Amino acid sequence: MSRHPTVKWAQRSDEVFITVELPDAQNVKLKLEPEGKFYFSATAGAEKIPYEVDIDLFDKIDVDNSEYSASSRHICYLVKKAESKWWDRLLKQGGKSPSFLKVDWDKWIDEDEENEQDAKPVSDMDFGDVDFSKLNMGGGDNGLGFDTAGDDDEDESDSEDEDSEEASSGIELDAKDSVDGNVNEAPDTKA
Repeated sequence: MSRHPTVKWAQRSDEVFITVELPDAQNVKLKLEPEGKFYFSATAGAEKIPYEVDIDLFDKIDVDNSEYSASSRHICYLVKKAESKWWDRLLKQGGKSPSFLKVDWDKWIDEDEENEQDAKPVSDMDFGDVDFSKLNMGGGDNGLGFDTAGDDDEDESDSEDEDSEEASSGIELDAKDSVDGNVNEAPDTKA
């Protein structure tokens, strides 16, 4: 009996992304049918365990314009829809989805966000639009009306005393807890 690999999916109005997560897949077979049939089989692992996915997609697909790419970790399918419209779900049958089928949140966008996504360049790490000076990562005006340069209301009269106590107590601990006079070694904590 075959096992089911993890299958992730996401969609756009004109295509469906289906990713089969199966490291070191061998003997990969894929069958797409215009009615929406998606069949995948492969073996994986040293024991050559068989894996299989046989699902009926929500609607018809364009087999001729669909593509796939394989890597050592997963097989990605770009399945073109026959009609450019959003599907209510991936599978034709309603109800609860199989446990091996999951949403691919890395590729997912909502229907109303698709036009916004198309306008932006597709890149995983594009920081071109980000103004890092406005992220309040230290220094400068934080934009909240607080005085970050110096706060005259705070009493720092005892801070020098605390700093010198911390420094001296740290040195005492290092010397007291050292093993064989080497301060770099950790003390033996076994009782």
